[in-house]
Amino acid sequence: MKKFTANELRNAWKKFYIDRGHVDCGAVSLVSDGSTGVLFNVAGMQPLMPYLLGKKHPMGTRLCNVQGCVRTIDIDSVGDKSHGTFFEMMGSWSLGDYFKEDRCKWSFELLTDVFGFDADHLAATVFAGDENAPRDEEGAQCRIKSGFKPENIYYLPKEDNWWGLEFGPCGPDSEMFYVADVPPCGPDCKPGCHCGKYTEIGNDVFMQYEKHQDGSLTPLEKKNVDTGWGLERNLAFLNGTDDVYKTDVHAPVIAYIEQNSGKKYEDDEKLTRSMRILADHTRTAVMLIGDEARLVPGNTGAGYVLRRLIRRAVRHARALGLKKDNIIEIASIYIDRVYSEAFPNLVTNRDFVLSELSKEIERFESTLENGMKEFVKILDRSKANGAGSIEGRDAFYLYDTFGFPLELTVEMAGEEGLKVDEDGFKAAMEQQKQTARAGSAFAQKNTTSIFDDLDAAITSEFIGYDTLTAQEDITVLANEEALTDCVREGERATLIVAKTPFYATMGGQKGDTGIIKTESGTFKVEETVKIAGGRIGHVGVVESGSISKGQSATLCVDKEKRAMTCSNHSATHLLQAALREVIGKEAHQQGSYQDTERTRFDFSYGKAMTADELERVEKIVNQKIAENLPVRTDVMSIEDAKKTGAMALFGEKYGDTVRVVNMGDYSVELCGGTHVANTGVIRSFKILSESGIAAGTRRIEAITGQAVLDHYRKIEEELAEAAKAAKTEPANILRRILQMQDEIKALSSENEKLKAKLANASLSDSASKAVDVKGVKLIAVKVDDVDMNGLRNLGDQLKNEIGEGVVFIASAFAGKVNLLAMATDGAMARGAHAGNLIREVAPIVAGGGGGRPNMAQAGGKDVSRIDECLASVSKVVEGQIV
Repeated sequence: MKKFTANELRNAWKKFYIDRGHVDCGAVSLVSDGSTGVLFNVAGMQPLMPYLLGKKHPMGTRLCNVQGCVRTIDIDSVGDKSHGTFFEMMGSWSLGDYFKEDRCKWSFELLTDVFGFDADHLAATVFAGDENAPRDEEGAQCRIKSGFKPENIYYLPKEDNWWGLEFGPCGPDSEMFYVADVPPCGPDCKPGCHCGKYTEIGNDVFMQYEKHQDGSLTPLEKKNVDTGWGLERNLAFLNGTDDVYKTDVHAPVIAYIEQNSGKKYEDDEKLTRSMRILADHTRTAVMLIGDEARLVPGNTGAGYVLRRLIRRAVRHARALGLKKDNIIEIASIYIDRVYSEAFPNLVTNRDFVLSELSKEIERFESTLENGMKEFVKILDRSKANGAGSIEGRDAFYLYDTFGFPLELTVEMAGEEGLKVDEDGFKAAMEQQKQTARAGSAFAQKNTTSIFDDLDAAITSEFIGYDTLTAQEDITVLANEEALTDCVREGERATLIVAKTPFYATMGGQKGDTGIIKTESGTFKVEETVKIAGGRIGHVGVVESGSISKGQSATLCVDKEKRAMTCSNHSATHLLQAALREVIGKEAHQQGSYQDTERTRFDFSYGKAMTADELERVEKIVNQKIAENLPVRTDVMSIEDAKKTGAMALFGEKYGDTVRVVNMGDYSVELCGGTHVANTGVIRSFKILSESGIAAGTRRIEAITGQAVLDHYRKIEEELAEAAKAAKTEPANILRRILQMQDEIKALSSENEKLKAKLANASLSDSASKAVDVKGVKLIAVKVDDVDMNGLRNLGDQLKNEIGEGVVFIASAFAGKVNLLAMATDGAMARGAHAGNLIREVAPIVAGGGGGRPNMAQAGGKDVSRIDECLASVSKVVEGQIV
């Protein structure tokens, strides 16, 4: 086998497939767009699902990439040698192009020609067949033809070698394994056994069937191949280890943790687990914050997962005696040394990443201190009551108020001989969730089963294209549980009328809000939704009085909010036309969303847009707004609409009659939403961001009208504050910043010179103080306020002055200890070893480190024991010299 660095492995994978006609489709955001129902991209193939299910990919039929993934479902396993919350998947795909023969041939070539595996040590599994699908003999024969030995082909059942969703494309898969030169654990030993004989390398999925509702399978006309190999797992294996934390994606961080904690990796199982968790969780936090989505810690969704990861990292850092600055330095190592080439966005977003990470750590550390005080109170109360455990509600209080993960409370309670009522904790959490869920789930609940038994004749007609008010009788009324005749103040409900000016959420446009009044009460509409059976539901709460079924009601849409949504929606049409003008006709809409605050537009495009392209698009949209183009809507048949050249959303189902929205002669689209009367109403348009959300799909977020003015006003305020801090006028801020940078550079240079001069002065007669240790010269000295780079320079100077011997320098710098040891060739020939010297004396100053025989360094925490450390050097060197 050949050894690889992580960068070499990524590049080798992509080059191999590009040489065979594939296109590198690039990686997408780690944060899912929500279309798959998960918070993060958890597999390399996830962003390509629409194309594996039949959609045409804009970059062709042969694709490859290396995709970052985040998965926290098995977070409890993180801390062992192999699991991580962030990992990379090396993938390649055939979308209706080649199939099993080429796939198997290339997998074998990659394994043997690129990775250097011996064919005799390779095995593969194939689908054994069942009552629905035959044994995959084609896959087996293709493996053998490619170079696998027939006796190393294993037929395994569906649970091992089949991929598929509930319905749709599916098929057999074939996994590849390395066979170790160890005896089998028994007669049933085969790939998948965990005895150590078989190590999984990668997987090829052959999507060749379509599964129907009745469970039957029929062959697909166009067959796909999905190949996925885990980068970290293969990187470790190729480098002769089963520990991913010993590969170059983690090794620099583990070394840093060792040096600054004084703990040795693998010396203590519990502390080694903390090292791995600290490394992994910090890396994942860096990846998520530095991602193009620029995720930040929060209380919901993906932001909450990020917050939990950071807080878990803080806890394990504390177990190692490390603090915020250490975590920030670990993050910097991942950004600057480990992933600068593979993830350049981390370098671009470096300041943002470290700032957000620092803020979240500080936030948790501040509550941690208060939480610890509260924990002590709970602990004392539990002991005083003679309880053997902390109540679940108290554990949840620590979690909910101070951000204490349950496992932290369990761990601290265990140290005091108590347990935690974890079932009670879960019950308290579920009770809170139910309370929070009551409002948000209400609308969804009332769009389903409650209305299933209504008379089919009860429907709703939207009349809000031309009016924002209406007088109608309430035909249907439902509370949170069932249909009802009356709801009262404070109750949540859903109202249905025959004709409504309220637009229901659909087509990417957020539904209307407003007020519905009757003679007996007022109902606040918080959301308008589509309900099965051609009905429109007005979801909200009774603000005053009561509302009854059959009452005459005045419906009033919030005029201001509708206008803001219309501006954003109409601007989206102009945006799509401008995109097609600037980057080409291949820019097709993939989705959109408009509400009162902004517009979001997803479109097909194979690469990030340049700053110049975005500027041109924004300029065109604002030009069309300034031209005050009339907005006209025509209702016609779908066939007539197609003849006009109107753009339609790919995959959208349209009825026989459609609405065609024209904005002058510039934009023509099929659209059922609401729009401005003319483009001048939009006033202005500003693009906020452009990013990738899936392979071949980009997203633009933008604002219009008053939001643009507010955006620039905020920038002006920030610019004024910056100018004030820099003691200049806003117009001169750039010149002042450049001037300050020059001043800082000059001062920094002068400071370094002064520090070097002082350090040199303190060492002016040090060479004359060298002592003789068994015929080897030794200098062990202390200098003040010198960093590690400065110590290395001083060490070289002293080494030159004494000619041959051992140099040891200690310095207190920024509240910590820096240690440096050097040994010349002559001293090493007598047995001197700088790395071992450092390893023995660094613990005296609560530090750790090591290095080569000729040079080593370490850090420490206890400045007060530097003299003691220096005094011990002579004895250690004496023990080395022979």
